[in-house]
Amino acid sequence: MGVVQRNRVKVLGDPDGPVVMLAHGFGCDQSMWRLVIPRLTPRYRLVLFDYVGAGGSDLSAWSEERYSSLEGYARDVVEICEELDLRNVAFVGHSVSSMIGVLAARAAPDRIGALVMVTPSPCYIDQGDYHGGFTKEDIDELLASLDANYLGWSSVMAPVIMGNPERPELGDELTDSFCSTDPTMARVFAQTTFLSDNRDDLDQVDVPTLVVDCAHDAIAPPAVGAFVHDHIAGSRRVTLDANGHCPHLSHPDATADAVLDFLDRIR
Repeated sequence: MGVVQRNRVKVLGDPDGPVVMLAHGFGCDQSMWRLVIPRLTPRYRLVLFDYVGAGGSDLSAWSEERYSSLEGYARDVVEICEELDLRNVAFVGHSVSSMIGVLAARAAPDRIGALVMVTPSPCYIDQGDYHGGFTKEDIDELLASLDANYLGWSSVMAPVIMGNPERPELGDELTDSFCSTDPTMARVFAQTTFLSDNRDDLDQVDVPTLVVDCAHDAIAPPAVGAFVHDHIAGSRRVTLDANGHCPHLSHPDATADAVLDFLDRIR
């Protein structure tokens, strides 16, 4: 099976426009961008995909060896760019995909020309003066709970990640997305995500970068967004007046406004 089929790659929008790649986060797939897509398609060529192990990807292509590190997911991104011969791509990554984008840009600087990090976190665990939002014990407990009862864990964690309790349909959608993911593959992606530490990689980013965070986010609090911004030279930061970790679902217009303003500035 080719890369396009393996990652369920879809290309939308202006075929002659600058390329924007939209990358989903843990437990999600490309459908999570559907509310932002209409704002981007009139002017940009959009490339959407599912990481192997997520959504409609080819699950037979998954291996624990490859996908137990973020570099494995970054290889998906680079291989898609190579297959479609994409260059100067603006890579828009949600959550852990922000750091995957950093790794992909380093691996293929001729392919990735800009980064948009939506609610990024280079490290989820508090260490010294760095406040990632979780203690090591918190993460150990989270992963143990996921191991013991993935569906139960999903029903509890997804609404916390989504935030916006007054809009329970959002939490329900994320729960459904988590629950549709193979538990074994989800466990590996969760461990890879929550135990990663990419803080040292930020200083090496040398492409135009936008950091989009939310004023209230239980997974990546504003202090984390500030850290990312401070450690990427020349980056811009937009803090949305928003609640939760998935503003492309809960606040799609504000998210699209931030992305479009940034793209206008660098084009």
